[in-house]
Amino acid sequence: MSPSSSGPSDRPQDQHVRGRAGWLPDQEALERWLREHRARAGGQPLHPAVQHLADLAAGDAVVRMLLERMVAEEPRGKQYVERHVHSLQELYQLLSAVLTTAPTYSQDSMVMTPVAALLDWPMATPSGEAAFRDPRVNDAFGRILRAWCEHLDSPASRDVLVDADGGWLSPAAKEAVGLDQYVHDPGAEHAGFTSWNDFFTRRFREGQRPVADPGDDAVVVSPCESVPYGVTTNAQLTDSFWVKTQPYSLRDLLAGDPLAERFAGGTVFQAFLSATDYHRWHAPVGGRVVRAANVPGTYYSVDDAEGSSAYEPAASQAYLAHVAARAVVVLEADDPRLGLVGFVAVGMVDVSSCVIADHVTEGAHLAKGDELGHFAFGGSTYCLLLQPGVELDLALHALPQPHLPDAPLVRVRSRLARVVG
Repeated sequence: MSPSSSGPSDRPQDQHVRGRAGWLPDQEALERWLREHRARAGGQPLHPAVQHLADLAAGDAVVRMLLERMVAEEPRGKQYVERHVHSLQELYQLLSAVLTTAPTYSQDSMVMTPVAALLDWPMATPSGEAAFRDPRVNDAFGRILRAWCEHLDSPASRDVLVDADGGWLSPAAKEAVGLDQYVHDPGAEHAGFTSWNDFFTRRFREGQRPVADPGDDAVVVSPCESVPYGVTTNAQLTDSFWVKTQPYSLRDLLAGDPLAERFAGGTVFQAFLSATDYHRWHAPVGGRVVRAANVPGTYYSVDDAEGSSAYEPAASQAYLAHVAARAVVVLEADDPRLGLVGFVAVGMVDVSSCVIADHVTEGAHLAKGDELGHFAFGGSTYCLLLQPGVELDLALHALPQPHLPDAPLVRVRSRLARVVG
């Protein structure tokens, strides 16, 4: 891939990635949110999904040790003013309270991923690193997230879709998400949305995001509304993706799929989605679907090799692409010069529902810009994979810009690159 102005880009500076992704607020705001949440959560019975985690810990000495220690230990690589969670039982109560709520909007201290906010301290400890890589703990948190998603799919979650302080239909929130661009009914209750997730996976109005150069198979379009994170050339089939430099390991990225060999030595382009942006994916090129599969993975494992930024999900995006729950779609492009083009949608922390559209089945032909699927709730990231020897002229706006805290958004279905030669 040949960027229009320079060579392959390094990963952006972590502080800018975190700020643009809109994940957790600063520590003072997060601690204020925790105090308010703690006051509402006390004395309530545990949610059944959280009770399952509590029962697992009660019946398994190793799991209980990891969970108890991750709450008690001091985080490494991060500075805190006050302790976030005082006991494992308190963590259970806080998690239970989250599962019956939907995220609220705030201009200053938006906690878009509340479960991750509760785990911000524990997952930054040595025992937390071990706990969230333990399959038993991971499965229990998968159950918790699925239960929460059920609530976010229900009409009860619409109580935040209002024109009030903290509501997603308040003037400030509508401006932040650009609601006028999306399909909704301004005169209807909750703007016509049936649930929080219906709002979160909202669709653009007709004509808002036209497909760039629809008749030119050589043009690759952006599969997501996203900000570029990095471009890596000569990606290896197998590499140490957990080390500080975060190289890509294609065999792990594609979960052992034999097609990984076809991308060895090729290019990986990664970009991330803000929590307030459009969260549907679209075909970067026209072509035949040769692979469409969901890959199970971890939910709260982060890269402890990254030093002080290790525990911020947005700073571990390359690592997460190898271990988090994700969806893989591989297309045989209509332009033979492109060969196979891979798309990997990666769920980050609370955002682990990667839903492939029903029509995206192996053997089906998709036009450039057709919908591939969507994320259910939160911010997320994706990787675009190109085979070795494919030379693309990357559009200037698609270059990762590490020194810009408000790097420009690459619009979905806009021109990302064009085949050279």
